Parts: sequence; C-alpha cells; structure tokens
Amino acid sequence: MPFATGGNARIRTNISAENAYNALEASNREISLRQLRLSTGKRINNASDDLAGYITSRALSSRNGALKAALNTVGDANNITSIAMDALDNLSSLIIQIKDSVAQAASGALGTDEKVALAKSAYRLAQQIQTVVDSTVFGGKQLINGSYSANFFIGISYSNTLITLSVDLTTSNPDLNVSNNNFDVNSTNNINFAGISNLNLQSLNDVSATDLGIFADSMMSTTLTSLANALDNVTKVGAYLGGFATRLTSQEDLIKSQIVNYDTAISRLEDADVAQEQLNLIKAQFLQQASLISLSQANQNPNSYLQLIRG
Repeated sequence: MPFATGGNARIRTNISAENAYNALEASNREISLRQLRLSTGKRINNASDDLAGYITSRALSSRNGALKAALNTVGDANNITSIAMDALDNLSSLIIQIKDSVAQAASGALGTDEKVALAKSAYRLAQQIQTVVDSTVFGGKQLINGSYSANFFIGISYSNTLITLSVDLTTSNPDLNVSNNNFDVNSTNNINFAGISNLNLQSLNDVSATDLGIFADSMMSTTLTSLANALDNVTKVGAYLGGFATRLTSQEDLIKSQIVNYDTAISRLEDADVAQEQLNLIKAQFLQQASLISLSQANQNPNSYLQLIRG
C-alpha cells in the first residue's frame, strides 16, 4: 500500500515518482488482465486468477467429460436395442405369416397338393427368418441368435463409479421368460425354435404328398400351438428390449440434463462477465492516464530544489 509522504526536498530519491510509477505498473497489469479476459471470454485463465475456482472448475470439467462419454455409451446401447427390436418385429411378422399358412392348411377343403404348396411357401418365410437372424449384426456380433451379451458402463457417481446396464440376449437370461429357457431364433438348424421344444422350421420343407408331417391332421393342432407359443416368446423378447430401451431413454435424458447443469456451473466459475470486465478496463485505463500524469509531475519536482544550489 503506497503512502503519501512529505519532506520531499531531496533530489537523489524521488519517492513521489516511485509511488506514481508503482501505481502505473498496477494499472498496466489490471489493463492486461481485463483485456485477456475479454479476449478469451474466461475469468479464470490460469490457477493464479482464482485458486479455489480453478480447482473446482477442473473437477467439474472432468466429471462433465465422463458424462459426455457416458452419453455416447447410452447411444451405442440404444442403437443395439433399436436394431434388435426392429429385427424381432420383422420376425414376428414372418412367424404370423407362417402361422397363417398353417391355419389355412388346416382347412379340410384343401387337397394334399395345396397343403404341400403352403408348406413350401411357409418354408421360404422360415429361410427369410434365418436371413434376418444372420444379418442382424452390430460390431461384428450377432444380436438375436441367442449368443449376444454386452455390458454398457455409464458413469453414475461423483467419483466416476460406473453402473452397468446389460443387454443380455443369451439363452441363459431368465428375463427372456421363454417356455424352456432356451431362446434362439435360428430357423433352419434349431430344433427348439424360439424356445419351443421340438419346433423345427426345417420340418416345413419336409412336408410332401406322401408324408404331410407337421401338416398332417394329427399334428396340425400341435403345429399351430407351437407357432403361437413361438410368436409369444419372440414378442416377449421384444418387450424385454423395449423396457430396456425405455430405461436407456430415461438415462439419456438424465445425462443430458446433468451435462447442461455442469456446463452452467463451469460457466459461472470460468466465464468472464463481459460488462463487468469492460467497466474495470475503463477504470484501469483512467488510472493509467492519471498515473502517467502524476509520474510526469513527480519527475519535475527535483527541478524546483535545484534552484537552491545554483550560484
């Protein structure tokens, strides 16, 4: 803190000039600080600007980065569930068409040739089911053939502890709630299609004029019931994924809100108040001009005392 001192009748040491010079330096620093904040838009450009604010804002930024990464993870999980749900919806439509063909073949008005034709047509739909299963892929992994399982780690606590959201479409997942706990929609090579024991869609291709097989009158009721149960199981898996997708949507909304809130907190700490900084800049510029004038005047003071020693 500078002091105004009297007794300045000295020419070797000019205290007034030194005080004015120090004030000028302080004004210059203040101007530089305000110009830096206005040019960067940030109140905290380094730790010396606000030590506590610097530490807090860096912690908030770290947490916010984890939330943004978690948001991407939720997006990946959403992509997978959407792809799988769309495929299962397609499978449901195909199974319904197969079931309709079987129901049509149950009519006593149809001859053997018509029933064989319906069976072959249904088998083509079964082959399309296999195509859907084989082509439902994400990240190089089959999604609905009964083998897919994945964990999605989403930051949940202040210390970035992770919560796991699991998408499990393996045959061992009890949440799928299928009749024999062995859900698999491979159509042409699985004897337990969609979790139904002894339901093999390959049998559709085995129907012939000499052996109607699953289209025989004695088997028709079992075939229709099995297809109905298979459709029910596929629908249950779709519902399982639908519930998971609902949770992901909720988590996505939560993370987005948290990101905005963290951005707000970081902005409050780091961002410069442009109006306030401009006012302080103008104030510092006035003080700079005043210090320059005072320094100039103080430098002239020793000249007055030189008159005493002139001969």
